[in-house]
Amino acid sequence: MTKKNVVTQEKISELLTIMVQLRDVDSGCPWDVEQSFETIAPYTIEEAYEVAEAIQKNDMPALCDELGDLLFQVVFHSRIAQEQGCFKFEDVVESICNKLLRRHPHVFNNEVVAKEDLAKQWEAHKRKEQKLDEEVSILGAVSAHQPAINQAYKLQKKASSVGFDWPNIEPVMEKLMEEITELSVEMKIKDNRKRMEEELGDVLFSCVNLARHLDINPEWSLRQANSRFSARFSYIEQTLKQQGRSVEASSLDELDALWDEAKESLMKKN
Repeated sequence: MTKKNVVTQEKISELLTIMVQLRDVDSGCPWDVEQSFETIAPYTIEEAYEVAEAIQKNDMPALCDELGDLLFQVVFHSRIAQEQGCFKFEDVVESICNKLLRRHPHVFNNEVVAKEDLAKQWEAHKRKEQKLDEEVSILGAVSAHQPAINQAYKLQKKASSVGFDWPNIEPVMEKLMEEITELSVEMKIKDNRKRMEEELGDVLFSCVNLARHLDINPEWSLRQANSRFSARFSYIEQTLKQQGRSVEASSLDELDALWDEAKESLMKKN
């Protein structure tokens, strides 16, 4: 074993020891002691999003820091589980190692699998591991407890893995335009909120499908769009502030002109 591996194992052991001390009922941190799976879960989700934000900003020091925070969440949940006699951190590590070995026979067992069949193979292994029989829906494994855009993406990937998918991008675009047309029709009808809501949902679902066929993660794409919007709007605010004006006191035409200016200015910086 190399010296580097020994140091890594020592640091992991140190982290686990710190977690034990934090959870010690007599001498630990009162806040850490009173936490449970349920109370920690929101922090786990928050840390995962902060990892994504660091990646989006291409901030490597921040990414290193946020990955540490996310690792601590894994250690925290594992410690609570160990206290309850369920499992420990080592079991979590062993579980993911075994799973990766099982689901990558083309890497570890020298099996030949075409690249386009990898997703189907992955899903087949998951269903086998979860002991899903033919009476259980393929989509049943997709959790509803996640952002709707991610859920839509995963539902579509599941369906695609068994062949329920458009063969190319042209019908995907046609379907999106069809859904937009149907929404526009419903918008012309008075007191029609329910139908508009349904058709707008279909439009969004089709947008996710388009992203998937373009091999673009829709959640990631939308996060980038949110970032661009925030940066451009901030540019407008700062420009108006320098002129002794405010957004509220500006006309829509003025704001639109500044928006175009912001787009051009920020594009040059990037």
